[in-house]
Amino acid sequence: MQLRKVTAASAAVLALALSATACGGSDKGDDNSSGGGKIKIGIKYDQPGLGLQEPDGSFSGFDVDVATYVAGQLGYKPDQIEFVQTKSADRENALARGDVKFIAATYSITDERKQKVDFAGPYLLAHQDLLVKKASTIAKGTDLNGKNLCSVTGSTSAQNVQKTIAPKANLKEVSTYSECIAGLQSGSVDAVTTDDSILAGFAAQDKYKGQFKLAGLKLSNENYGVGVKKGDSATLDKINTALEKMVSDGSWQKAVDANFGPAQYKNEPAPKVGVIVK
Repeated sequence: MQLRKVTAASAAVLALALSATACGGSDKGDDNSSGGGKIKIGIKYDQPGLGLQEPDGSFSGFDVDVATYVAGQLGYKPDQIEFVQTKSADRENALARGDVKFIAATYSITDERKQKVDFAGPYLLAHQDLLVKKASTIAKGTDLNGKNLCSVTGSTSAQNVQKTIAPKANLKEVSTYSECIAGLQSGSVDAVTTDDSILAGFAAQDKYKGQFKLAGLKLSNENYGVGVKKGDSATLDKINTALEKMVSDGSWQKAVDANFGPAQYKNEPAPKVGVIVK
């Protein structure tokens, strides 16, 4: 894997983390990278506002800032972080194989996933919603029946639609949300479903501004957690401590404002570690 640099925004969030690192000790001896005191962290590469690879090779987004802050609390500087692309369908396998130390990639905590991985957090409460064209008349979940709907393979959003919301929707599952958004723009799909935080990031991009709207539905509660390898309680405890500190020292709110503010996304308050909203 090629070592990538973090953005200026992520570095700013990390500054507060590093100020406390000297008191906490390093986790360098406990990482699973190929050596050199580096840590590999799984993120998304194609989610504006959450996890996005910029044209210059750097990364931006709320998940990136959370991951960078946590890494700082574990004793890693920005140039020791290697971000690894981790798609939704491969997150559990990436942790089981040891490809990454932890994952911060819009990873909703579910009972099914907890059978395979452990979760720190949650660190953000999002809600499943729909992104549609400005002129669309889709206003509720059942309006999706008979419509072409797009989501990502392995996501809880796709499963939720199939089971409870609109079983007669024509569901198209693809590998990235970017493909779904392109389909919405072209008209090959009528709606895209995933978390409102993800949809808001796409809608705020310059190339899409004014074309789409959020339906404003809270179809589910999505508690974002940091995934770690099953049984790695030491790393789990350290990350939970880091997340609590990120909220208490103001870094969490700064990251929210920096990444979601431009999209006018109304986020929920910072969740408490260990408290899952059903």
